[in-house]
Amino acid sequence: MPSEALDLSRLQPVLPSPLQPVEDLRFARHGVRLLLKRDDLIHPDLPGNKWRKLSPNLRAAAGRTVLTFGGAYSNHLRATAAAGRLLGFPTIGVVRGDELAGRPLNPSLARCAADGMTLHFVDRTTYRAKADPEVLAGLLSAFGECCVIPEGGSNALAAQGCTELGRELHGRADVVAVACGTGGTLAGLAAGLAPGQRALGVPVLRGGFLGDAVRELQQEAFGGPAGSWSLDERFHFGGYARATPQLHAFADDFEQRHGLPVERLYVAKLLYALTALAEEGAFPPGTTVAAVVTGRP
Repeated sequence: MPSEALDLSRLQPVLPSPLQPVEDLRFARHGVRLLLKRDDLIHPDLPGNKWRKLSPNLRAAAGRTVLTFGGAYSNHLRATAAAGRLLGFPTIGVVRGDELAGRPLNPSLARCAADGMTLHFVDRTTYRAKADPEVLAGLLSAFGECCVIPEGGSNALAAQGCTELGRELHGRADVVAVACGTGGTLAGLAAGLAPGQRALGVPVLRGGFLGDAVRELQQEAFGGPAGSWSLDERFHFGGYARATPQLHAFADDFEQRHGLPVERLYVAKLLYALTALAEEGAFPPGTTVAAVVTGRP
């Protein structure tokens, strides 16, 4: 494959992403300043942490077929498929739920297919064992030599790629908060921040597993703990891809106040969490909080 096919700079990413102040009384009355780190503006097809996590993995793949994993509405699958279309390499998406194989594709999976991704549906038991050597060997036997990227794109390379997010925020905020699915963004963000800054992760899944995942990723990426980070696991609203009328009402209100389209699965939960924390007095007066906007609706 021609080397220029993997020159990600020709996709013209917006880096560093903009950092925008937000005037919001719910923060200001507690002496807290809110900033939005607009990673959603990095690239129209590979926005936010998808760019930061995928770009080092794609460089390492060097044009080989990329095989990765996701659910029926996976942002990661859509971004990987788009990257394959834009950069000219084959992609395979292993999708959770073999019951989906005989149904019409939902808009998310239809976009993946339109971008050239081969979709391979597996039952949920097999999907849970996707990291097992036997399962991976079976996939590679079926599809040939591939570069395997884990679910959500979170691995050591992804965490290393996300350190740049932290470096872009040096001296700009006391707390940098991000919604978390698989932990790669938080692991790298914390490592990239300056001493005295801290990262706050808001998990969008239930289960309490994310702390161990972040620690494992930092061990693989940096050889051990890196930076200051913590999790607040109260704001998953029932789990991944779930939302409540309360969350939708909050997101609608935030959009009206600030003219920002609020993605519901990650960003709305993050902004709701920060608003609640400000009301609880979790941030001392004078604190500047930056919220990483990782995607668009």
